[in-house]
Amino acid sequence: MRAVVLYDIDDIRIEERPIPQPGPGELLVRTCASGICSGDVMAWYVRRKAPLVLGHEPAGVVVATGPAQEGMAQPPFAVGDRVFVHHHAPCFACRYCERGDYVQCAVWRASEIDPGGLAEYFRVPRENVADTLALPDGVSFVDGSLVEPLACVCKSLRRSRLRPGDCLYVIGLGVMGLMHALAGAARGARVIASDFMETRREAAARCGVHAVHPDRAERELRAFTGGRGADAAICGPGTPQALRDALAAVSAGGTIVMFTPLEPGVAFQFDADDLYFRDVTLTASYSCGPEDTREALALIAAGVVTAERLGASIFPLEQAAAAYAALAGARIVKPIIDFGESGLS
Repeated sequence: MRAVVLYDIDDIRIEERPIPQPGPGELLVRTCASGICSGDVMAWYVRRKAPLVLGHEPAGVVVATGPAQEGMAQPPFAVGDRVFVHHHAPCFACRYCERGDYVQCAVWRASEIDPGGLAEYFRVPRENVADTLALPDGVSFVDGSLVEPLACVCKSLRRSRLRPGDCLYVIGLGVMGLMHALAGAARGARVIASDFMETRREAAARCGVHAVHPDRAERELRAFTGGRGADAAICGPGTPQALRDALAAVSAGGTIVMFTPLEPGVAFQFDADDLYFRDVTLTASYSCGPEDTREALALIAAGVVTAERLGASIFPLEQAAAAYAALAGARIVKPIIDFGESGLS
């Protein structure tokens, strides 16, 4: 089978790999669509994992199940089922899982699909079956590949403490920012978003999002909220300046979500006195868990977020390197690799 292997941000190859074989309690899935994550174009982040088979946003069809083993339950899926598969899944039994902090679970951090989402087939370990979801008939594979990134957004919005009627400020209108804006509006929030790129602001406006240049954002937020500021701010870019902008824009008692990490070694300085006396919450939101994937799939099935609404660009597997480069160069919002419907080979 073919797989997309990243050796460096400018060295992405299509290689032949053996088709993995499912063990007891496991699945083999033929990939039909898989997105390329915006996090995978952060050089410092992806280089520490290279070489790797790219892709952790897959949707596909179950083509085989592992052999039965006495005393072990079979997966709740059959050959032919259309599925989304999360690349991490928790144990549901540890202290972190009891608290809903699934991303801190040792099983969650160790689990992964084999060899990755940008391969023609991948093996679903037993742990990951727990966060594998059947795609409704009306959800395409391309839209199904949006479950994982949208689930990260669902967790972020939960962390923001957003309520209906609140003002949500989204900084950055890449695909994750645009999904925050759409999902936030679906929760009943009044949304303002900003981005330096005019093309992104125009794309957001086509989705009904009020998008402005960052230089105008604070002034418009104050006018929009009677001088109060945003109740919640999502900081998409992983930069100190974006975090400072979020602090300036959020209201007293509001919440700032750091959605993207800063590069290791980069310091972020802020006025702790201001943060304290305005009672502002600064929180992080890393990845997502099973509750979030289910919420995300429901939003996709309802048409709140789809590849078409996002303006996603669809590429064949052969053009994976070009798709990656286009995302890294901010020439497109979201690349999704469409594998087509080829059979097992």
